[in-house]
Amino acid sequence: MESAKSNMNAHQNIIVMRHGDRLDHCEPIWVSTAERPWDPPLVHDGKVRAFQTGQRIRSQIGFPIHRVFVSPFLRCIQTAAEVVAALSADDLGDNAMPSIDISKLKVAIEFGLCETLNTMAIKSDVVPKDGKFDFKFSDLEAMFPEGTFDHNVEMAYKEFPQWGESVEAFKERYVNTLKILAEKYPSENLLLVTHWGGVSSMLYKYFKDATKYLVDYCGCVELRRQLMDNDGFGESVDFEVVTSHGVAFKDNKAPIHGPLIIQSPI
Repeated sequence: MESAKSNMNAHQNIIVMRHGDRLDHCEPIWVSTAERPWDPPLVHDGKVRAFQTGQRIRSQIGFPIHRVFVSPFLRCIQTAAEVVAALSADDLGDNAMPSIDISKLKVAIEFGLCETLNTMAIKSDVVPKDGKFDFKFSDLEAMFPEGTFDHNVEMAYKEFPQWGESVEAFKERYVNTLKILAEKYPSENLLLVTHWGGVSSMLYKYFKDATKYLVDYCGCVELRRQLMDNDGFGESVDFEVVTSHGVAFKDNKAPIHGPLIIQSPI
């Protein structure tokens, strides 16, 4: 893997990605017996799709990923784990970027990337009765290769968002999370694994319009900004959307940059 300092005086790249296919949308009856109905895992096809997305990232983007930040929801953790596996695999063909030295890739959980906490995204009948969205971090961390989880990283949002957040609040949260992480790690390329709202909020922000977007499972947006000075900070240069995959305009379902394979709910 290239040194993190390789971005200096060049560009910083960030990929914002939605999780893979979730179990409750493939098997709705699962919710009726689940202990944590608000936190579904991926189905097998979702894991396959996530791994294949990691393969595509390696073969097409042309730059290394240095850090992965992920929502604590299980579907995002499992998606990120599959992508990390693909980034570090040794048998992806001649066109792929060299495999990442897994000991140098760092992963961290970020509350700012979590699901939109209102009834637009989570049905009220599956919300925890005590109002607490709890996560066992040791179990989530164990899903990643040994040595990749960075326990020294401070979250951009140190507290879990409150249930009932407004549309304006969750859009601001996603955009601020990206900004905070980008400025904290200006010399590194980042992968943010999040939810529909996270991907679409970045498009609202950087396309600078009010268009609504469909985001397929593992749909993603690639952002880039030029770094302006010797310290790697480009505060005067905003990110631009370079490309996207699996994202379409909601009004006419036309893909933004490439074909939309399927449309799927949040």
